[in-house]
Amino acid sequence: MTPGTSDGTDGGIRLLESAIGYALAAAAAVTPDFLSRPTPCRDWDLRMLLRHAGESLCAIHEGIDAGCIARYPSREDAGVASDPARVFRERAGLLRDACASPGRPHEVIHIADALLTRSVMASAGALEIAVHGWDVSRACGHCQPIPRALAAGLLAIAPLLVPCRDRPPLFAEPVSVPPEADPSDRLAAFLGRNP
Repeated sequence: MTPGTSDGTDGGIRLLESAIGYALAAAAAVTPDFLSRPTPCRDWDLRMLLRHAGESLCAIHEGIDAGCIARYPSREDAGVASDPARVFRERAGLLRDACASPGRPHEVIHIADALLTRSVMASAGALEIAVHGWDVSRACGHCQPIPRALAAGLLAIAPLLVPCRDRPPLFAEPVSVPPEADPSDRLAAFLGRNP
């Protein structure tokens, strides 16, 4: 799905690192006044979105770092409720550090009774983090597109990660965009967002 490059780099990890950088830039604009703003995720305000994305960052970090993801997440700490943007940025930084660690010995990640390769899990994490970075940027009024190379890489694998039959309730139906739309808009539209 995201094969390694000729220099041996894991393509999924590269996508994830790029998605983290993009999401961190989007989250830098969040202030406490923005937390009640609506997001492209129907019925979610920015606080809810950041809490959800923070949970995702924890799970991906757990998989990359420990080689397994617990069936049930740990209880949310008080910091998440009081400052979800700060917690999001901290967790994104920890995941970025784990991705950059030369040790990463876990080629297979255990998730309950399932197994995923590290590259597939990282690719799925990249899709999750990039699209939520896009959501954060929209909620903050910046509308910063997903970087072209990242969006194109994610577009190539998105149909495998989000097949038509498994969309609801996690994703809305795809939105139509013109053929000349850039990769960021096409990716957002594929995931049910109106660019």
